[in-house]
Amino acid sequence: MMLGSVLNPINSTIIAVALVPIGRAFGAPPSQTAWLVSALYLATALGQPVVGRLIDIFGPRRLFLLSTGLVGVAGVVGTLAPNLGVLVAARVLLGFGTCAGYPAAMALLRSEAARTGKDSPAGVLTALAVANQTIAVVGPLLGGLVIGLGGWRFTFALNIPLAAAAVALGALRLPKQGGLDTAAEAGIGSGPETGSASESGSAPESGSGSASKSGSRAGRQLARQIDLPGMALFAAMLFSLLLFLMNLHASTWYLPVITLAAGAAFAVRELRAATPFIDLRVLGGNAPLLATYGRSLVAYVVSYAFLYGFTQWTEEGYGLSPFHAGLVQIPMFLVGIGVSVTVGRRDGVLGKLLLGAVGQIAACALMLTLGAGSPLWALVLLAVVFGVPQGSNSLALQNSVYFQSDPERTGSSAGLLRTFAYVGSMIASSATAASFGDHASTAGMHRLAWIMLAAGVLYLLITVLDRSLPRLAHRGRTP
Repeated sequence: MMLGSVLNPINSTIIAVALVPIGRAFGAPPSQTAWLVSALYLATALGQPVVGRLIDIFGPRRLFLLSTGLVGVAGVVGTLAPNLGVLVAARVLLGFGTCAGYPAAMALLRSEAARTGKDSPAGVLTALAVANQTIAVVGPLLGGLVIGLGGWRFTFALNIPLAAAAVALGALRLPKQGGLDTAAEAGIGSGPETGSASESGSAPESGSGSASKSGSRAGRQLARQIDLPGMALFAAMLFSLLLFLMNLHASTWYLPVITLAAGAAFAVRELRAATPFIDLRVLGGNAPLLATYGRSLVAYVVSYAFLYGFTQWTEEGYGLSPFHAGLVQIPMFLVGIGVSVTVGRRDGVLGKLLLGAVGQIAACALMLTLGAGSPLWALVLLAVVFGVPQGSNSLALQNSVYFQSDPERTGSSAGLLRTFAYVGSMIASSATAASFGDHASTAGMHRLAWIMLAAGVLYLLITVLDRSLPRLAHRGRTP
């Protein structure tokens, strides 16, 4: 499950060092190669809750194997891509293929807790968080090494052995019964519509007609379980929103209109559906989980704005080379790993969230003091301070969703957490573009820091006002 969950971050980070050689190979400007980044985020933000819901219905095994196998296919397509369009398509496949790893891991934890009667996932949740942060450290370095050895196509080919290993391990180790992993457990071919002949008092049907009717009933029940109309409306709402956030311009005024219309239709559909894709009634009554999603959004606004915006300033405004700008970021990830390992041993999430909130505010305030004449050690210090919320927030948000979500919807709830994170990344991208304009100046970096500081304060307020958080300290000790 750790290997499956890191397929997304490794593809998110390794592309950063491959954009320039890919642009040279196809004669594409940065405005076009940027779609290699956006395509993965769009596909993942959309696919995570959808695949998570399918995992809730069918269990983690089959969705994990299917999606992770798609990663290998995407690796082949990307390796052999003749043009940039095919390469973007490969990144879309990668986005959908990497959707199952994290929701499957969370759903597996739930099913194992139900099977063993022991709910103590702190060690595994910490391991998942550390694995993802470790990949964030080695991803760009690994990408540079791979490109140096065999060119940018090797960054796509790397997915082939990784996917093969994940599929092999999943086939060998994942339980065949997980969540609702069988058709019977999913309610397909069972229930009132498929009662036995003895119960109905009639003779059993035979032949192809019986099989056809049974298959038709199973198909209808499966359609009700999956809620395809709800998924389609959710996709339209999210896709139009993310496209608008990626290109904030007056000419794209129609995109938020589509978002609102699709959102209204989605709400009507989900409130009327017998088995909704996202149960808005349950979600609306689960204020702690909604607060966690809100924290995730604002936390990743801060995180991604620093990751991309501050790094851009260190190159254009401060004068570092891309290699040295990457080295400045490494302390943040190393400190993040150390913080995750340390706080992961403690029960509860409130302390972790408060630590992350204070760390974000302190880092944003420190960012406001930097300029073109600041010493290099000040930039490294800022990266160290940012490492505290980097390690604490991701772990706390992950733990919160595990304990706050409906056990039968753990996969889709975990997927929604990632969706809110990616929406935060899109907001951060728009804020960075609006703050910098054509050049990443120090004044633009300070404008971005004020936006980040406001998000950090909002994160702290959402945390302090959430009275349900202290109770999570006790939920991890009993099933």
